[in-house]
Amino acid sequence: MSFLTLFIIIPALTVIGILLCKKHMQVKWTAVVGMGLQLILAIGLIFLFLAERRSGNMDEILFIQDNVWYQTLNIHFFIGVDGVSVAMIGLTALVVFAGIFASWDIADLPREFFTSLILLASGVFGFFISLDLFTMFLFYELAVIPMYLLIGIWGSGPRHYSAMKLTLMLMGGSALILLGILGLYFNSAPDGGPLTFDLIQISKIQIPVDAQLFFFPLLFVGFGVLGALFPFHTWSPDGHASAPTAVSMLHAGVLMKLGGYGCYRVAVFLLPEAAHQLGWIFLILATIGVIYGALGAVWQKDLKYINAYSSVSHCALVLFAILIFNETAMNGAIMQMISHGIMTALFFALIGMIYGRTHTRYINEMGGLMKVMPFLAVAYVIAGLASLGLPGFSGFVAEMTIFVGAFQKIGTFYRVATIIAASSIVVTAVYILRVVGILLLGKITNPEYETITDAKWYDKISVVALIFGITLIGLAPLWLSDMITGGLGPIMQKLLAVAPILN
Repeated sequence: MSFLTLFIIIPALTVIGILLCKKHMQVKWTAVVGMGLQLILAIGLIFLFLAERRSGNMDEILFIQDNVWYQTLNIHFFIGVDGVSVAMIGLTALVVFAGIFASWDIADLPREFFTSLILLASGVFGFFISLDLFTMFLFYELAVIPMYLLIGIWGSGPRHYSAMKLTLMLMGGSALILLGILGLYFNSAPDGGPLTFDLIQISKIQIPVDAQLFFFPLLFVGFGVLGALFPFHTWSPDGHASAPTAVSMLHAGVLMKLGGYGCYRVAVFLLPEAAHQLGWIFLILATIGVIYGALGAVWQKDLKYINAYSSVSHCALVLFAILIFNETAMNGAIMQMISHGIMTALFFALIGMIYGRTHTRYINEMGGLMKVMPFLAVAYVIAGLASLGLPGFSGFVAEMTIFVGAFQKIGTFYRVATIIAASSIVVTAVYILRVVGILLLGKITNPEYETITDAKWYDKISVVALIFGITLIGLAPLWLSDMITGGLGPIMQKLLAVAPILN
């Protein structure tokens, strides 16, 4: 058994432990211990993976486990990791751990809340380690379904509407993904051998171009719905706004990354000819999403909606970079997923903490908060600077890598798209500085805010852990970039085989 199985076993044992707890505090500490072990395991996986690479082990996939689940359809419990999936596992573990502390004040049904939250996390972990398409889809559904309960029960505002809208749109995307996976399955044995869901084996097969052209849009749009592909992003802002703090953190920080990862790992990797021929269509949609999300954030007055539209812009930038089809831009896409995941989780954690003290999310009702909550205010400024791409933080490294790669792409169409996408940096600076100025600076506008308190110990653990993540990547990005580059080798070989000019 590969130790990767522990990424599924530990959440399962944590859920069992939570269900056996009788007191609220026992529930919280059980969740902390379980997800703390998961974070330690993820950090250990990163060091172990890097050690394997330094020792000269250049296998595409490491720590493989392959067991038959259902022989009739050739479904396997097939797991393993490369540099990209290791990075995504590290992101997930950090955000989930921080989300537990950000949810410390949950009073209604804490046992059920933390159970649903950790089930969602277990689905994400399983998705990132899966190399069998059926198993990957199974974990994808496990990650998506708890969102309905988490928003519908513990959310705020029009939570039932938001939960239903999110669920229906993501289920629609899931239906497209399932059709695409079945299309890959039934085209996985062109020479008459056994059909397979094995992602690695399918990647070595030449699927007919006509089949690729039919199934690529299904898979890219299916995963793109979760990745905020324009115009299928509309579920995201409402879902963010109604979700409780930790759910918003996982929603934007981790769950939306399943969309970008699926577009990269399944749609583009397994169907490169179709990606090359149809990619320009989705590149247009991604470019629109980048600038639309940034402009949408400018006009919002609700803190959660501002960050939600910002997430649409940043996630669209991931899809934009993937569709550039060169190694530099794709490296930037993965780094952007990691950077945005940590950064937006920090934003939503801070927004939840500010709302818990001011009881409002509207920026025109707040002001002067730097004087009464300096820790949270400074943390918000750090998150904002990371979002607008200040050097020294992860956002700068990711966005610079994307745009350097995008400008390497030859052609007027790609240059124009890159200039439009890059202009979102200016728009991002506008709404970030506007919010910081209104929210934190100046005089205290509401006398009631004079008595509010700053962050508590559990708030500080969540915030410091996430700030450490964005500064570590910002100041020392090469280890992450090198790890990701090693995982990009197989997909770049396939893309270059289709069109040598792609790089």
